[in-house]
Amino acid sequence: MALSTISGTRIPGSVSDPFWYKDAIIYELHVKAFADSNNDGIGDFQGLMQKLDYLVELGATCIWLLPFFPSPLRDDGYDISDYMSVHPSYGTLEDFRQFLGAAHDRGLQVMIELVINHTSDQHPWFQAARSSPPGSPERDFYVWSDTDQKYKDARIIFTDTEKSNWSWDPVAQAYFWHRFFSHQPDLNFDNPQVMEEVLKVLRFWLDMGVDALRLDAVPYLVERDGTNCENLGETHQMIKAIRAALDERYENRMILAEANQPPANVRAYFGDADECHMAFHFPLMPRIYMALSQEDRLPITDIMAQTPAIPEGCQWGMFLRNHDELTLEMVTGDERDYMYLAYSADPRMRINVGIRRRLAPLLDNNRRRIELLNSLLFSFPGTPILYYGDEIGMGDNIYLGDRNGVRTPMQWSGDRNAGFSRTNPARLYSPVIMDPVWGYEAINVEAQQSDSSSLLNWMRNMIALRKLFQVFGRGTQRFLEPSNRKILAYVREYQGEQVLCVANLSRFWQPAQLDLSGLEGLTPVEMLGYIEFPVIGRDSYPVTLGPYEFLWLELQAGTQAEAVASEVGA
Repeated sequence: MALSTISGTRIPGSVSDPFWYKDAIIYELHVKAFADSNNDGIGDFQGLMQKLDYLVELGATCIWLLPFFPSPLRDDGYDISDYMSVHPSYGTLEDFRQFLGAAHDRGLQVMIELVINHTSDQHPWFQAARSSPPGSPERDFYVWSDTDQKYKDARIIFTDTEKSNWSWDPVAQAYFWHRFFSHQPDLNFDNPQVMEEVLKVLRFWLDMGVDALRLDAVPYLVERDGTNCENLGETHQMIKAIRAALDERYENRMILAEANQPPANVRAYFGDADECHMAFHFPLMPRIYMALSQEDRLPITDIMAQTPAIPEGCQWGMFLRNHDELTLEMVTGDERDYMYLAYSADPRMRINVGIRRRLAPLLDNNRRRIELLNSLLFSFPGTPILYYGDEIGMGDNIYLGDRNGVRTPMQWSGDRNAGFSRTNPARLYSPVIMDPVWGYEAINVEAQQSDSSSLLNWMRNMIALRKLFQVFGRGTQRFLEPSNRKILAYVREYQGEQVLCVANLSRFWQPAQLDLSGLEGLTPVEMLGYIEFPVIGRDSYPVTLGPYEFLWLELQAGTQAEAVASEVGA
């Protein structure tokens, strides 16, 4: 599709449904980690293009790319030195355009990062700022101070590495503000020129045809003394300006907020449907793991009860794991201690205020537990986000620094370098995983594609099933309250579609009596095998589930047998 860039012309996206993201299956990947086409040990866009059919077969509908821009790579690309180009290791801007076209040809949307809270200290903006006098337009692109005592109520996010949010710059002879690493100075959003530059970046990528933008670290855009410098009203004004620029010119695009905050604070990032279309539900994620370990639904139902309603057209982003640590910022101190004990006995598994492990290792490689949590991911309100490799149960490497242990090369086959690259293994950007349990010879795509009982094929089937029912992406959720708290049960409903979901959080068999009043006369049909269960009556509905078992039951008005009988009678 040719995209017009004439001022005032509205530019359509790659799909016609403005709410496409509600039904999406988002697949998160790092270009460098997925496939290496030129055998230099680093993944690239040409390699990614060769794997697009795999993503289509899996059932993904949207690819979320981690930062691929020019960068010193001191924070894996989140330290950007040029917003409108491609890091040479991953290819060229033309390679990206080819990839975008190839993705769109397959019906895949593409989401990229808009990292606007901070830049790399190697960005030309910062180099000009530190070399320019105070009060100059160049200096005003960042936040400076003669003292490191301002904004003392702002917490330090990277507690393992940073002792202050201020760092002294010997060239500028002043302190600069940074909420993350000291090589990532924060932009000054009190300067209108900064927003002008951000909107130039936004338009550059949306004009090219990108479907969605993930706004990184949005709670921290604006600073004010006497506050914790998070979730400020001025920050929301900045996001409204970004959304207005998008709505003015582009159709069927989406903005996703990364706001690791309590549910009530995250709700604000939707605004009145005039800020972000989507936001991650960070507080739910650790409580899913907590409920599983405690074999008690309360952590889940409690946090969902604290989750406010969101505007029509907005959507939660649901995930089990991603490229960062399993963050424990949004839990109490006691809950954090419990999670550390339950899921990271080795201190090397921890970083900052979280746990740096992949999904399968967190769940002790227990297939039933992996399937159970994915059933929650696919059936809770919101859009599911999968982290690359989790569909085959990839492991991690806790001996790599920072969060790199969950960013190892994709394991395609049992061949050299896991089929990721043909280079000398010593040249790989990261060693592939080689231990007996998690190594690429034991866990890889090629082996699982030919095994009908593999995790990969199970994931394909579950994704395909979810995509048949809009109720999962768009419906309401009503929790049931069986006396057995090891059972989590809820009803999803949307435009006549009704689905009953029941999950056993325990390692033992569990019975429950479900109060399905109001649903009398409906027939539950198990959705994987299309098996009819007894018709719902006036009494409570009995169910018994095996260890870590779950059921998805479509509630139908008439039984399949009745339908067949009526056809024969006619």
